[in-house]
Amino acid sequence: MGDKAASATNAYLMDLWYLATPGHLLTPGRMIGKVFMEQPILLGRDADGAPFALRDLCPHRGVQLSKGVFDGRQITCPFHGWRFDAGGRCAAVPSLVKSQKADIGKICVRTYPCREIQGNIWIYLSEDAPEDAGALPAPFAIPEIGARTYNIATPLVFQTSMDNAVFGLLDPAHGPYVHRNLLWRQPGNLKEKEKAYEPSPLGFTMVRHPPSSNSVIYRALGGDRTTEISFCLPGLRLEHIRVGTHHICNLTAITPIDGARVEVTNFVYWTQGWLTLFKPFLSRFARKFLTQDQWIIGLQNESLAFNPEMMLINDADILQKWYMRIKKEWIAARAERRAFVNPVKPATLRWRT
Repeated sequence: MGDKAASATNAYLMDLWYLATPGHLLTPGRMIGKVFMEQPILLGRDADGAPFALRDLCPHRGVQLSKGVFDGRQITCPFHGWRFDAGGRCAAVPSLVKSQKADIGKICVRTYPCREIQGNIWIYLSEDAPEDAGALPAPFAIPEIGARTYNIATPLVFQTSMDNAVFGLLDPAHGPYVHRNLLWRQPGNLKEKEKAYEPSPLGFTMVRHPPSSNSVIYRALGGDRTTEISFCLPGLRLEHIRVGTHHICNLTAITPIDGARVEVTNFVYWTQGWLTLFKPFLSRFARKFLTQDQWIIGLQNESLAFNPEMMLINDADILQKWYMRIKKEWIAARAERRAFVNPVKPATLRWRT
């Protein structure tokens, strides 16, 4: 009936776009210092509104540049005042005198490809800087909603590994027990579900279907409702609901900070104007929902110190197995310099929730 859970490799997936930050947190002329995959990275937005990303270490004495000053054009290191532009090029070394010949143009800070799509700022993380950043595939974008930005963004730090966070993201059976709310499914109202899945780029998709009837939120949307839920590397889950000609999209993105922490950010988009009237309530509900996940994953993380033998069952835990297979194939494909081959096959899964 079940298999032992595959152990996490703790290998970071490289050569992929990761969510860096919700765009509204990075105003023009501001910079933020963050850590992704144990590497310090500075995120900034110049005076013209363009986002950028640099290694957050001054090449002179290693101080974090994000602790300095940014005037919208140049970053000044807080230690010796060295200045760098948004492209990582050194613009000034104040301690040099005129008689000292130094080509400061050769002094550079590593840059990372950085793009903003639908309000989200994405960063491309790789072992080495790509030779042609313009040739990279585009970051993740939600189909059918154009350039619309999110209505709600909720970032939280989870105390767990990337793999374990993704396991929680893909778990279809925990809802009635972790997300106890009158608007959500209750343990006494479980229904058997049958969902068709098919492979999709870097992941898999639950084929579009009418959403569950045992959720007050789905029923409140009214109209002719259908939903599609997809997952793709590195750790992105999208639920895309259509209600007539309108769309409601729930995007969750996981970005590893280090081997024991991840940042989980949830975004909600909608095209129905009337839903904006309920934005304060929906914002609180979204934060409560994500906080409940943060609590249970943190609780589980404490128990993992005892190295329990976890078991994955069919069919409710198949998605976690697929994730590990996809991750393994991505790592192998990059190492062997070949195209990724999705190991997921079409399947129909059944569980109660």
